[in-house]
Amino acid sequence: MASRARVRAPELVGKGGWLNTGGKDLTLADLRGKIVIADFWTFCCINCLHVLDELRELEEKHRDTVVIVGVHSPKFVHEADHLAVVDAVARYEVHHPVLDDPELATWKQYAVRAWPTLVVIDPEGYVVAQHAGEGHAHAIAALVEELEAEHAAKGTLRRGDGPYVAPEPQAGDLKFPGKAVRLPDGHYLVADSGHHSLVELAEDGETVLRRIGDGERGLVDGAAPRFSEPQGLALVPAGLDLGYDVVVADTVNHALRGVRLADGSVTTLAGTGRQWWQGSATEGPAREVDLSSPWDVAWFDGRVWIAMAGVHQLWAFDPAAGTVAAAAGTTNEGLVDGPVAEAWFAQPSGLAVSADGERLWVADSETSAVRWVSRETRSVHTAVGTGLFDFGHRDGAADQALLQHPLGVTVLPDGSVAISDTYNHALRRFDPATGEVTTLATDVREPSGAVVVDGDIVVVESARHRLTRLRLPEEAVQVESVAHRTQRAATEVAPGALQLDVVFQAPSGQKLDERYGPSTRLLVSSTPPELLLSGAGADTDLSRELVLNEAVAEGVLHVSAMAASCDDDPEIEYPACHVHQQDWGVPVKLAAEGVSRLPLVLAGME
Repeated sequence: MASRARVRAPELVGKGGWLNTGGKDLTLADLRGKIVIADFWTFCCINCLHVLDELRELEEKHRDTVVIVGVHSPKFVHEADHLAVVDAVARYEVHHPVLDDPELATWKQYAVRAWPTLVVIDPEGYVVAQHAGEGHAHAIAALVEELEAEHAAKGTLRRGDGPYVAPEPQAGDLKFPGKAVRLPDGHYLVADSGHHSLVELAEDGETVLRRIGDGERGLVDGAAPRFSEPQGLALVPAGLDLGYDVVVADTVNHALRGVRLADGSVTTLAGTGRQWWQGSATEGPAREVDLSSPWDVAWFDGRVWIAMAGVHQLWAFDPAAGTVAAAAGTTNEGLVDGPVAEAWFAQPSGLAVSADGERLWVADSETSAVRWVSRETRSVHTAVGTGLFDFGHRDGAADQALLQHPLGVTVLPDGSVAISDTYNHALRRFDPATGEVTTLATDVREPSGAVVVDGDIVVVESARHRLTRLRLPEEAVQVESVAHRTQRAATEVAPGALQLDVVFQAPSGQKLDERYGPSTRLLVSSTPPELLLSGAGADTDLSRELVLNEAVAEGVLHVSAMAASCDDDPEIEYPACHVHQQDWGVPVKLAAEGVSRLPLVLAGME
């Protein structure tokens, strides 16, 4: 067995305390004898949600030797609210202890630089591996089996139940609903995400008429269908006979589903059930192309446009041709306008089409922005928002207004756009005619979407598990302005040359896959672009010298890395291969005494 670096694990501490432990505070001493996987996550982050799903199988298979500890490390101010963390743990069915660390104390002790990051601690309390991003479940599973064998032989492995204590279940017709549409008969169809189903409600928005789906996770078509955390819904335009009436963004199944309202039967329209990875097809027959966490859908320009949150893009499904293709965005995470093929998005999560069909409005959640796509010019524009790290609740001129992780947009009768400003618990409004942002309502808990009904607006209050009908006010609500930046401390770097090293060690029993050319990829850019005098762009080497502009005091380095590894055994005819990938947004501040090297761990130990 290869020797591993041994670094004593810092204690797990967080001001918010522990969840899923029955009220007990845990220490590393309590976990001695177990293999501990610390999952540094935050609930806004789609990549973190992907990792939660990746870990479910490992968590179940090694339940008597492995303890996963979620270390919740907030990006947004709302995510530092303890109640919001409690809600998120329930919403995403997290079945392991969670440490609420609102001040990032443990994040800093472990020198974490990205969401998500996984740290493996052996039964004697030493850190033996760190992995950033997605795609590491197989590597961690192999390491776990090595550690089990090693520490069983040493007598330092302790088998038996872990410290997880399930919370009391909450009763209710809806559980963290996602989005809703109004049906032609006046009823509502709601994506009941927490119950993995769709619910048809009467005109009162409360009375349940029927449920489509049995409440269990699954990807099952037909008369007894199953979903997995469905979110977005779109009605098929009148006059189209497609065999289904509603298109569903079935988020965790990475699929689009079609629902026939007459009998509730369901058909998979697009996706394979597998998550899209770099190098996968970006167009082709819809049932043969992988998708990645589709969060909303809308009929725009003759196709179903998809807010593909998992890869920071917009895709489009053509029901006539039965094909799907990337339509806007590069997969790079950020806020960049321009032609659709060059624009950057950051977890787009809500879509709405203007009354004239010329604009597709986008709630771009991670940049706390509202964007729009022009049908005529095929270009992307930003109405509200400045980037990944600035957010708040500020009304006024759109170029200085602030939102906080909006998940929904709804076109109002006067052509303005209602914004489900999720982490501000508010309904906001952007008026393209005046360029002003105002607040329509507050105290709507984590709104995720809204529907216009007879001059009123029905809001999906996701964290209150209900639909709430509001009268659109004639005057805006006055709200005290607040502005925030992500609380991660900037890394002080010296001006001039900066050595960037992405650390990647192939998992045990695997090697870099060089059969079809280079198996690694590194993409670097910056905000503002002037921060980098040289070193921007894409290449295959995971190390690169950057040159920083001393005239730019601070900014963000955007680093995207990918590595592919395969089984290292010549006897295996068809080796299993895996893709490891992560995007970092590293806030930097130029200082004479700053560092001249920036290491980022993709997998392994620095």
